[in-house]
Amino acid sequence: MIASLTGTLRRKANDYLIVDVSGVGYQVQVPLSTYYGLPAVGEEICLSIHTHVREDTFSLFGFLTEAEKEMFLLTLGVSGIGPKLALSILSSLSVVEITSAIFAADDSKLCTIPGIGRKTAARMVLELKDKIKSLPKAQTMPGQPEAVTDVVEDAVSALVNLGYKKPLAEEVLKKVRQSKPESPVEDLIREALSLLRKK
Repeated sequence: MIASLTGTLRRKANDYLIVDVSGVGYQVQVPLSTYYGLPAVGEEICLSIHTHVREDTFSLFGFLTEAEKEMFLLTLGVSGIGPKLALSILSSLSVVEITSAIFAADDSKLCTIPGIGRKTAARMVLELKDKIKSLPKAQTMPGQPEAVTDVVEDAVSALVNLGYKKPLAEEVLKKVRQSKPESPVEDLIREALSLLRKK
């Protein structure tokens, strides 16, 4: 069971990384919340890891904070939520936002997450309200997002990974880009998600 990885960041995409540990490259799936805090390629990185093993799969999920990992594990324990949806939850809302929504029994907030319907949101509130009290205090993400050559392209890719159709993602991001031309990629995605939730 791999619990953590410390090595050199060799590649990063919106949904996975490759971390070189003593010459071995580990592919690690990550939520956008972790992606935004990554250092530049070539720098050292330390990730908290959840090893997900099934009969036909062996997957690594990585997080920059223990709070993210614990939230991932808690949501993974909810009936009907698998690893992909658990990552989507952390990519859509921060740990603090998820915690607040669960404590407030705010099903509507949870339903803004792609793939989460009313029934699943209700199950999250019911099953996690007590368990979530054991979460570590939410931490500030270390580091800053690296400058990107084409922030719109990265933002489109991120929205597609969250389950939105590419044409719709491009349309919404075009509007956001026009009103906020200097915004970094993470701000574009947050603004786009806000608009998409209203559709």
